[in-house]
Amino acid sequence: MLALSQDLQAARALTVISILLAILAVLVAIAGAKCTNCIEDEASKAKVMIISGVFFIVSGVMQLIPVCWSANTIIRDFYNPLLTDAQRRELGAALYIGWAAAALLILGGGLLCCSCPPRETRYNPSRMAYSVPRSAGGPALERKDYV
Repeated sequence: MLALSQDLQAARALTVISILLAILAVLVAIAGAKCTNCIEDEASKAKVMIISGVFFIVSGVMQLIPVCWSANTIIRDFYNPLLTDAQRRELGAALYIGWAAAALLILGGGLLCCSCPPRETRYNPSRMAYSVPRSAGGPALERKDYV
């Protein structure tokens, strides 16, 4: 496939999967947004947003793996005396853009996971007042019959 090394082919596949997963995460986030009526229940909307955040985090990690892998290969091969100057690669703008994209995906996913916790149903304690039981004989009987 275009005579690329195996690490670049794997990086290409991971990047494409990361992009598709990020698109899926955006669609899930739109469905679970508070301003839409796709899902009626607020607790279900919160869970859908958490799922969207997890998709964003996984997409960011899947983007970070090939970028770091390529950077490692470039740094490792930079001082290799067997490579000519034409074969030597340097860290370029694409790697920095990949790191920034992965960081933003992970940060955005984390914010979605933390800002939309499912609300638990809380039951207020009952407002019943307990009264002291009255004695059968009354207060006068207790004082007079005491021995």
